[in-house]
Amino acid sequence: MLDSWIFWSVLAAVMQSVRTAGQKYLAEEVSPLGATLVRYLFAAPFVVLYVIWLLDDREINLPKPDTTFLLAGLIAAMLQIIATVLLVKLFSLRNFAVGSCYIRSEILATAILGLTLFGEAVSGLGFLSMLVCVSGLVAITIAKSGKLEQLWNKSAIYGLTAGVSLSLTSLLIRQASLSFGIDDALLTAALTLAYLVLIQTVICLGLLALKQPQEFIVILVRWRISLFVGLTSLVGSVGWFTAFTLERAAYVKTLGQVEFLFTLAIAVFVFREIPNRLEWMGMGVLLIGVVALLLAS
Repeated sequence: MLDSWIFWSVLAAVMQSVRTAGQKYLAEEVSPLGATLVRYLFAAPFVVLYVIWLLDDREINLPKPDTTFLLAGLIAAMLQIIATVLLVKLFSLRNFAVGSCYIRSEILATAILGLTLFGEAVSGLGFLSMLVCVSGLVAITIAKSGKLEQLWNKSAIYGLTAGVSLSLTSLLIRQASLSFGIDDALLTAALTLAYLVLIQTVICLGLLALKQPQEFIVILVRWRISLFVGLTSLVGSVGWFTAFTLERAAYVKTLGQVEFLFTLAIAVFVFREIPNRLEWMGMGVLLIGVVALLLAS
């Protein structure tokens, strides 16, 4: 089971939806930049402990990273922060539904960029399943956000840029993890995760100290929910990074969209939000796409 990219992808999707629910509470008191920092800061110590445990369990020394690992990891870390900032900006705009739809291009962008930059091809059925999943996700987005008034505006630019940034992040994470040349997905994924999280923690700490130093007090006061967000983010990231190491990023990203199903379940049972007809239709289309993907893999 630990060698199955499907297991790690679903685990990541579940944890990401749980983390999102936690951030929904945290966002009521903490700024977007502070909430971004919480995701990395409270996960960082546990990531380091996880790596130490894996090394001790295998009784090996820390593998030496090469230039590919250092460069790919650094770019991925910065792209993920950029994508997060764009998402925050996106949801502050009036017509964010358009941008939200363009973010779904992340799946197709991962497939196209993976083939173009790294030679990672997907099958015809695999690409068709991605199109089906994107259609379902767009339907869910429209149902939750309202009608689309303009197909190209600032919201669309933010959404498309965020989607491409996230797809590049996934591909670079895979390349960084594979650069070790070790047949141990858990270890190489953990090393890559630790590298990215430490970079992102330092960057976000510096930005918050310069722009919003008062947020540190709020984060300390809300340490329990911050710790919850950090831990769920960590488990989710372990899932993503391990899955990216085991399988092509395009397939992992597509299967990972089942997160929306878990998020909607949390919305129904925790926040008492009832899905409308279009959301149910979108979920059905998404499930069809996921089944097609599993058949293609």
